[in-house]
Amino acid sequence: MNTLYFDSTVNDEVRRERLYNGQLFVYSPSPSARALCELGRELAEAAFAPLDPRDAQHSMSVEQYAAILAELKPKFIHHPKAKTYIQAMLGEFGCDLSQTYFDVPRMRTSTAGGYLTTGIAYAFHPHRDTWYSAPMCQLNWWLPIYAIESENAMAFHPAYWDQPIRNGSQDYNYQEWVKTSRFIAAQQVKTDTRKQPHAEEEIALDPQVRIITPPGSALVFSAAQLHSSVPNSSQRTRFSIDFRTVHLADVNAKRGAPNVDSHCTGTTLGDYLRGTDLTHIPDEIIAQHL
Repeated sequence: MNTLYFDSTVNDEVRRERLYNGQLFVYSPSPSARALCELGRELAEAAFAPLDPRDAQHSMSVEQYAAILAELKPKFIHHPKAKTYIQAMLGEFGCDLSQTYFDVPRMRTSTAGGYLTTGIAYAFHPHRDTWYSAPMCQLNWWLPIYAIESENAMAFHPAYWDQPIRNGSQDYNYQEWVKTSRFIAAQQVKTDTRKQPHAEEEIALDPQVRIITPPGSALVFSAAQLHSSVPNSSQRTRFSIDFRTVHLADVNAKRGAPNVDSHCTGTTLGDYLRGTDLTHIPDEIIAQHL
């Protein structure tokens, strides 16, 4: 990774090419991105009322906290406004909605002090999304719901952009994960027994890059970027939103970031919805990526 672009005015085609080459893009809050984060904040505050969601972990048991998240997170995913805000947001950032497909937005939480790091609040170790059957053309969009700081942010590990890492992705198949593991996250409270790809060698966490942006700002990066959840020492839970996009022409051409170490099977492409009418990617195209 060589460059970090702030509020770049390049078009989507140029942006995608640069993202596939390991660059990062950050955008100031757009109206729809801000609205998406406000929706997440409203739902979180209603779920944890009268407590502040960022501090609620200090006032309840882990089991109580996990139970609230088990209701809150699906409620956000399936809220009728969430997809509408994403469609508008992608338009604001210059994406061709007839070619751009997105998956559902997810609310993420990173609790402080190791309070809850499994299951519904899984704390991600250094990983590439491409280890999890993501296509090489997948782009990740990440937005903080509340203000974040270095102690509860996300970290990128740029030295590994083109350096292979021994990992367990060869044992991961997304379709099998959906059948056996996706829907039991809320049950994984004390330990997480679900089999997921991990690095199988020591990772040098430094040099690392932490990007601190205001609520509603959008951080965009390739699914091939090695990134991780920073161990949260801030005393406050981090709430964020992420979703992913693919461009259909890139899917068809199998264009994207270089694959240096991903050996998984299956594909997440069946989860994506077209930006115009929310239809899925045609089955015959998905079949070429299984």
